Amino acid sequence: MTEADSNERYQPRKRLFIGLLGVACALVLLIAFLLWWVPSVGLESIHPALPVVFGVILGLLALFLVGGLSLLVLTLLTGRDLFFSQRLRGAVIKYLFPGIISLGRLVGVNRDTLQQSFIALNNQLVRAKKIRVTPDQAMILLPHCIQLFDCDIKITGDVNKCIRCQRCDISGLAEIAQQRGIDIAVATGGTLARKLIVDKRPRFILAVACERDLTSGIRDSYPLPVIGVLNYRPHGPCFNTKIILPEVEKALDEHVLPPA
Repeated sequence: MTEADSNERYQPRKRLFIGLLGVACALVLLIAFLLWWVPSVGLESIHPALPVVFGVILGLLALFLVGGLSLLVLTLLTGRDLFFSQRLRGAVIKYLFPGIISLGRLVGVNRDTLQQSFIALNNQLVRAKKIRVTPDQAMILLPHCIQLFDCDIKITGDVNKCIRCQRCDISGLAEIAQQRGIDIAVATGGTLARKLIVDKRPRFILAVACERDLTSGIRDSYPLPVIGVLNYRPHGPCFNTKIILPEVEKALDEHVLPPA
C-alpha cells in the first residue's frame, strides 16, 4: 500500500462525517421547527408573544448550527485556522461524535467507516492549527500489535530495545524517532496511554492504532493535538499489523521542528 493509496482512503471518509453532520443538523432544525409550529396556536393562547419568542430561539439555533457547520467546512476546504476552529474540534470530539455514530447506525453505515471519517476530520482540524513543536515536546504512541507476535524481545517498556531486524515496522518507527529526537512508546491499552501522556506531558502526539483505539485516544487526549495514523491489518486485527511509514514522516515534518 502506497502513500497515495492511503491519502485516497481518507478523502471519502472525511466527507462522510461532514455529510452525516449536515443531516443531523437538518434533523435538529426540523424537530425544533415542528415543536414551534405544531403548538403555536396553544402558545398564542397563553400569551401572544410566546410564538415570537420561540421563533427567535429557533432562528438563533438555526444560525448557530448552520454557521458552525459552514465554519467547519471552510476550515477543511481552506486548511486555515479559522475563528473558533479549536472550539469546533472540541464540539465534534465531545458532543457530536456519539450522535453521528448513532445516526450512522440508523442509516446502515459501518462503525469503522465512521470512525475513519472522524479520524480524518480530526487530523485536518489539527493540521489547520499549523502547530510546530520541538522534538522534546512531541510523542509517538504505538500499539503493541505492530511488533511481531513471535519476537523474543518485548519492547512494551522500552522501544529502544528493538534490535532493528527490519522484520516488522517497529524498526522503521524506532529509527525515525531516534533520528528526530522524539519520545516513542508502546501502549498496550488506553490506561497506559493516558499514564504515558501524563508522565511525558507532550504538546503534540502522533498516534498509530486501529479505528477504535485512535478514536478513543483522540477523545481522551483532548485538548492535546493528536494526529491519528491508521495501521492496516493484513493478518487480521491486533496481530502483526503494519504502518505506512511515509504517513508518519509526513505528519512529523508538518508539526515537529527538526532536531537542533
